[in-house]
Amino acid sequence: MRIRRRCPDPAAESALSGLPPVLRRVYAGRGVDHPDELRQELGALAPTDGLHGLEAAVGCLARAMIGDRRILVVGDFDADGASSCALALLALRGMGARHVDYLVPNRFEYGYGLSPEIVAEAARSAPDLLVTVDNGISSADGVAAAHAHGMEVLVTDHHLPPEHLPDARAIVNPNLPGDGFPSKHLAGVGVIFYVLAGLRQELQRQGWFADAAPPQLGTLLDLVALGTVADLVPLDHNNRILVEQGLRRIRAGRGRPGIIALLEVAGRDPSCCTATDLAFAAAPRLNAAGRLDDMAVGIECLLAGSPGEAAELAGRLDALNRERRSIESRMEEEAVAGVNALTDTLAEGGAPPGICVTDETWHQGVVGIVASRLKERFHRPVVAFAPVAAGELKGSARSVPGLHMRDVLERVATDHPGLIERFGGHAGAAGLTLRTDHFAAFREAFVAAVDAALPAEDRDGVHETDGPLRPGELTLELAHVLRDAGPWGQGFPEPSFDGCFRVQQARVVGQRHLKMRLQPEEGDTVVDAIAFRALDAGWDERLPSRIHAVYRLDVNRWQGRESLQLVVEAMATAASRE
Repeated sequence: MRIRRRCPDPAAESALSGLPPVLRRVYAGRGVDHPDELRQELGALAPTDGLHGLEAAVGCLARAMIGDRRILVVGDFDADGASSCALALLALRGMGARHVDYLVPNRFEYGYGLSPEIVAEAARSAPDLLVTVDNGISSADGVAAAHAHGMEVLVTDHHLPPEHLPDARAIVNPNLPGDGFPSKHLAGVGVIFYVLAGLRQELQRQGWFADAAPPQLGTLLDLVALGTVADLVPLDHNNRILVEQGLRRIRAGRGRPGIIALLEVAGRDPSCCTATDLAFAAAPRLNAAGRLDDMAVGIECLLAGSPGEAAELAGRLDALNRERRSIESRMEEEAVAGVNALTDTLAEGGAPPGICVTDETWHQGVVGIVASRLKERFHRPVVAFAPVAAGELKGSARSVPGLHMRDVLERVATDHPGLIERFGGHAGAAGLTLRTDHFAAFREAFVAAVDAALPAEDRDGVHETDGPLRPGELTLELAHVLRDAGPWGQGFPEPSFDGCFRVQQARVVGQRHLKMRLQPEEGDTVVDAIAFRALDAGWDERLPSRIHAVYRLDVNRWQGRESLQLVVEAMATAASRE
């Protein structure tokens, strides 16, 4: 187990002197060096006028609304796309659009984005304006097809743009070359939120709302929070504000019925909802619709206007998620066995620099989760493929720190023209398609590209921590402080610590997890702890008497009572004491 302790800048800690010492250390370790970076009110958001293309997009939408034209929102089949779609519909309808509907591609029929096939489907309802959310930046052919059908297209997206952009009426994407918007990490739902905020201002300027008060888009920030957390975009200051404001609505009981229902069906209490609850309870159930069925079920859940309707749809999503977990478990077992078999054949031992796996029985909607699981287990970049049609594979890629996945795929495509049919994505995740007979060649090229790009020292898992806590700091009070100091997430990780403990008790729970009682090396207090999926990492109840653990402080709630619990993320036998 490799541990790297963050080294906060003392000047940053000094600048945050009004905070508790542990919190100062935590914030400074994440690059926060001024109290203004902790402001979470909406007034601290980056202004709309800094987003390139927003003025053209607002004009396009305003003309459509004033002209009573038909607007069709084209979404994506993940949680960010579903949240974006629901946000656009609710906001546009709330601002007075009379003819607005949505279409979300079924991943099994149309694939990703504004393809010519999905445009042909859209044309059946004869819209005047197509608005893409969380997709479209790579859809040049789809935009051209829309024009051929007489439709205008407004693209809102956040994915990295290709060299040649689609010929849309307007494009809003903070990652366009030359765009000066300070927050490059907006999720798709964040981009459309900014466009809608600009539209609201423009319609108000034009007197559209007459004597009525314009709708408050802040009432929809729970959707923005869900999509932002679910898409694993870095939580820079701007995104933290959007997420925190959405969480506050949920905790106050003012969240969308669909989000409340998703949390409740997962056994989470909305009144103390955190970003972790959105990421690990609400988002997977929403994503299950897009992975196994049709994301329209998820979108309808988010659009639901009553608790009863939302609960029924959330129940359907929960059932899909249970099915997804069953499929995932089988696929993961098969993938791990394959990687272990390959590892055994390598002369130098250990997993290869990059991992590529496939099986003709795998489900294309679940390969992304399998790739993530393998990445966590082997600490390697992974591409997992499943068949999607005769002679074609669809892959989902996940990367590790230090490796930009899209850049690696770009290198493979450049060095081996024609090997990859198409690809796109981010630093941490990407998607691609291959011909089935190209799999072996791609695996060889991918491993070589990773080998050249990823330093050897980055191929082992490194646990970054905020250092040790004193025994007197292992308290429920500090757990509350840290929980409330978020939101935590991608790029702004939840505080974790490391230290040595004596193991007083350990037992297996839930077949794969370890429940423990731990005593700090230098203290007398015994605390509860749990290590999720510990058996997958080779641990069981026969733990050594002393362990070195990487852990987080958690508030455990049971039968109306709260207690401190450590969530152990990694552990190793503690070195012998001299």
